[in-house]
Amino acid sequence: MDKKEFVYFVAELILQKKGFDVKILNLEGKTSVTDYFVVCSASSTTMVKAIADHLFKETKLAGENVWRDEGYSGLTWVLLDFVDVVVHIFNEETRKFYNLEGLWGDAEIEEIPEDFIYKKKPVRKPRKVTEKVTKKVSDKVTKKVTIKKPGKTTITKPKKKSSE
Repeated sequence: MDKKEFVYFVAELILQKKGFDVKILNLEGKTSVTDYFVVCSASSTTMVKAIADHLFKETKLAGENVWRDEGYSGLTWVLLDFVDVVVHIFNEETRKFYNLEGLWGDAEIEEIPEDFIYKKKPVRKPRKVTEKVTKKVSDKVTKKVTIKKPGKTTITKPKKKSSE
């Protein structure tokens, strides 16, 4: 997924956990550090942690990993760095104090409405989990098949069906 799609995906994830006042700051051409900031507020440290944990989990499932994170010890400002996109999750008072939107006043700022839904869902990568499937060979014999990788199967312990 490209970085523009990713910022909208992140915005929706934030709103799913009741984050609010979500803004996307387009920093392309303004700094070499990153291309986008996604900034949001949470009403408590518990909510800051819930949003950050949700982002960790869902972005990883979508194939995007956090390169670096900061602020988990205090939970008043958690920063999740995805390289091209940096997410700032603030406690309300901390956000007012640091005023990132004011510091980056020359950036294009997009406000995300509270009812925003990202239309294009990312395709999740398949999990690397073995799947056990029972395959009926005949009325009396059943095979347990373990699928390790797509296209490759191995057969484990055939079981005979008990007669009734």
